[in-house]
Amino acid sequence: MMLDYSEIVGRKFIVLDGEPWEVLDSHVFRKQQRKPVNATKLKNCITGKVTERSFHVSEKVEEAEIEERNVKFLYQNRGEYWFCEAENPSKRFKIDEDFIGVQAKFLKKDSVVQAVSFGNKVISMKIPIKIELMVIEAHPAVKGNTAQGGTKTVKLETGVEIQVPMFIKEGEMVRVNSETGEYTERAGGNSF
Repeated sequence: MMLDYSEIVGRKFIVLDGEPWEVLDSHVFRKQQRKPVNATKLKNCITGKVTERSFHVSEKVEEAEIEERNVKFLYQNRGEYWFCEAENPSKRFKIDEDFIGVQAKFLKKDSVVQAVSFGNKVISMKIPIKIELMVIEAHPAVKGNTAQGGTKTVKLETGVEIQVPMFIKEGEMVRVNSETGEYTERAGGNSF
């Protein structure tokens, strides 16, 4: 579908030079006696690059066909993360760890996340910001040990180590911010 210059608004996806771009912001205005212009701020969905571009009255752009679908994380092997479509386990595909970024280390088996696709190519993964994970290794708190600001290192079920308050014990569930890798709070209920 083709979009007129004035239809290029925030939260739309457009195709420029064969690549998908998300419209972050747009503003239609007139300069003195000239024809209106739509000044936009765009983000490349593949590279993440943000740029500004103006569209004139005579310009049209193609709306990008962006598809979001639920996928299930299966396993990780040598920097490759394997997923399958949530409704069709036989449709498997892999994504490199670098593509997913820091959030990859918080994915646990059978987690359902969203894959965002343009054409047949996955262009991004939407992973929840708060993820609940079990503490599988935690040393007991040592009385009077506040030199480290009252935190200790624990190992989570995905193998990643994070800093948590001293009161967190092995077997407890904690919520972690998957973007920063920081402990946010204790999750409800013990697993014992």
